[in-house]
Amino acid sequence: MLHRSITTAGIAALLMGSTLVGGCATTGPRIAGTPNQATTQAFEKLKALAGTWESVDDKGQKQVAAVFSVTGGGSAVREIMFPGSPHEMTNMYHLDGSSIVATHYCAMGNQPRMRCAASDGKTFDFRFDDITNLPSKDVDPMASLVLTVHDANRITQDWDTLKADGSHNAVFELTRKN
Repeated sequence: MLHRSITTAGIAALLMGSTLVGGCATTGPRIAGTPNQATTQAFEKLKALAGTWESVDDKGQKQVAAVFSVTGGGSAVREIMFPGSPHEMTNMYHLDGSSIVATHYCAMGNQPRMRCAASDGKTFDFRFDDITNLPSKDVDPMASLVLTVHDANRITQDWDTLKADGSHNAVFELTRKN
């Protein structure tokens, strides 16, 4: 599991090369290139997750834990975690050249981006790439996600933060509702 601590210098490095235009930081376009066949096939596995997924709460009751949908003309997968709850969050998955990127829109108000370091079409190992809206170096944002597609009806998400001790690790076992 990836464990890194973010520093003020690291945050500054993420912002280097940006210019401020009308209140918006801008950089030049990033040319991603063309996805390779393996990446495209792996992304199709993520698209196949479309539907409603449940988990079992601490009282043994099934609850809707995630809803996946394909959007953007098939170019992105949206996952809504804990829909309708005060801690609802969204994850967006999309191709970026020969890799898959996941952006986690966290209930804490930051947006870490994680790039898939490896995938065999079953396990997707997303690692911290960069982050937006980090309020301070004392916040421990999500830094990695290992998404395992066991079969068409069962997935596991293993989340971890940048905190070095791994104390915020969360594992979700999900089964397809429909």
